[in-house]
Amino acid sequence: MNRLRSIWSAAVLAVLCCAVPANPAPAPVDPAIPVVLLKDISNGQILFAREAERRFVPASVVKTMTAYTAFELVKEGRIRPSTPYLITPDLQDNWYANGSNMFLRSGDRPTIGELILGATTVSGNDASVALAMASVGSLDDWIDLMNANARDLGMRNTHFGSVNGLPDEGRTFTSAQDLALLAEALVTRHPDLYRRYFGHRTLTWNGITQRNHDPITGRVRGADGIKTGFTNEAGNTFLGSAERDGRRLVVVLAGASDARVRDRTARDLLVWGFSDFILQVLAAQGSEVGHAKVQNGVVLKVPLRASEDVTIGVASGSSDEVSTTIRYHGPIAAPIAEGQHIADLRIEIAGQPPFDVPLEAAESVAEAGLLQRIRNGFLGFFG
Repeated sequence: MNRLRSIWSAAVLAVLCCAVPANPAPAPVDPAIPVVLLKDISNGQILFAREAERRFVPASVVKTMTAYTAFELVKEGRIRPSTPYLITPDLQDNWYANGSNMFLRSGDRPTIGELILGATTVSGNDASVALAMASVGSLDDWIDLMNANARDLGMRNTHFGSVNGLPDEGRTFTSAQDLALLAEALVTRHPDLYRRYFGHRTLTWNGITQRNHDPITGRVRGADGIKTGFTNEAGNTFLGSAERDGRRLVVVLAGASDARVRDRTARDLLVWGFSDFILQVLAAQGSEVGHAKVQNGVVLKVPLRASEDVTIGVASGSSDEVSTTIRYHGPIAAPIAEGQHIADLRIEIAGQPPFDVPLEAAESVAEAGLLQRIRNGFLGFFG
């Protein structure tokens, strides 16, 4: 570890060799599922990916963004879960028993919170529409909010054309990578609301009890959601998550022709991710891992430290090489505040996509005066 830190301090490529050469267990992924992603959102590491940026139709997984949009409005104080909403005859006529349903009837007065549960637990198409109308009064305005949230989260391959994922002539699409970003935002920005509205096994409304089709909650230790989807156009899709000992994995599957294959693969992937990857700490939170050059500061460089524990999951028994580089746009102009995010540590593991973890300034750097700038110029010129 000391050797690793000295290499980082020099801001050049570092290489680690882990364990004794062996053949780690392959990912338990059915070859018939075209889109697969398993991501550790605790550190950003992708444990397995197949066509992760490929666009696909998500079907009812759209309701994950519907729930997230509601959570954002709750956080902003624009809606309250306890507020009732009167179901209109038009809503019943258009949506009662139309696909997956909460079975809302004209004259019912569900609360906004109950509508969120209807969308997340039994995939109610009617509940999703009612939630949008109760919150902003217009499906178009709600969809605009969904797309604005997608942009804010960096979901570059995503667009929403409906509130519930029913076929809409191709206006709605997403990618596995984007859905993982959405799942991360759900659980990190709204942890209390996530626990309140996801992971329920059944929902009863008007004497009708329906079960959640989520294939992992209650069957994989630590699993707590998130959403299945199916249409003839989309096939079987799933966005799921599980947490163990502070480590959270997200799985995305899309385009499966068989729901049983999708469900089994989701469970097997999560178990594999937790059991076959050993966490290693490369640098503890607050430890110095290198330096960044400074422009117009009282010093020429600023030390960088890990803003959180830098961890990686290494396949059990593997000999994977781990390479690290410090990346930033520099020199970084002063003034710089201690704790400011100014660089990233790029981590590359053989056979996996690279990922970044944030680095912050370990100390403040004031802006230099004229004489100090002249001195820095000479020092920089002569090496």
